[in-house]
Amino acid sequence: MARAIWTGSISFGLVNIPVRLVTAIRSVDIRFHQLHGKDGVRLRQRLVCPADEVEVDRDHIVKGYEIAPDQYVIVEDEELDALAPEATRSLDISDFVSLEQIDPVYYDRPYYLLPEEGAVRAYALLVEAMTQAKKVGIGKFVMRQKEYLTALRPVGRALCLEIMHFAAEVTRAEDLEGVPARQKTDAKQLQIASQLIESLSSDFDPGKYHDEYREQVEKMLQDKAQGHEIVTPPEVEITPTRSVDLLQALEESLKAAKEREKVPA
Repeated sequence: MARAIWTGSISFGLVNIPVRLVTAIRSVDIRFHQLHGKDGVRLRQRLVCPADEVEVDRDHIVKGYEIAPDQYVIVEDEELDALAPEATRSLDISDFVSLEQIDPVYYDRPYYLLPEEGAVRAYALLVEAMTQAKKVGIGKFVMRQKEYLTALRPVGRALCLEIMHFAAEVTRAEDLEGVPARQKTDAKQLQIASQLIESLSSDFDPGKYHDEYREQVEKMLQDKAQGHEIVTPPEVEITPTRSVDLLQALEESLKAAKEREKVPA
């Protein structure tokens, strides 16, 4: 059973469903340590005050907020604790909205909410009701002294909780400098671009996409650990891409896509 990182209840109206929060993704990043090149010993970082070149013990470190260059306001842990949101065990859903109304840019990190013992029937009922209504629950909850905005959506027979960005954290596309104004579209180019998109359309299969760089690094590390000699490939000279007319590029791309469709899998 996946270890719960938060336990509480989903609350909407007068309904409370006890649940536990578990992670939905795992990190597969390759992590390296910093070693001394001379003897291979792992290095460790020290916190040194540049004013007197003395290593500072962690008990003597305080928090500071920079209000001007090299000017700080000192903040005590007790002051932050007094302002921290009240620790509750409730995920309060305030609204149900259509999934299509949420721009994916607001999503940050997914988790799963699973029912506690004795709450399976109520949990299953909520999943079914949300599935039929095609709605997503928007709410807030507090975890580790931080308040989170969330979107709760059914995924099969489970509930996926998406941690969301608040509006103040998101830069809207319409607020960006450099976004081009609406351009007049060439009918022929648009037709071929649409055909190209259609020819490359398929059902989403996450299993077909791989982090090829990470896989190559893992193989290289395995080979090095087994004492194999690593041959570095010669550097490839990059030639400038020739300038191609947009219509010609679209036509050639569409032709290539159709040729790939003829090749048996």
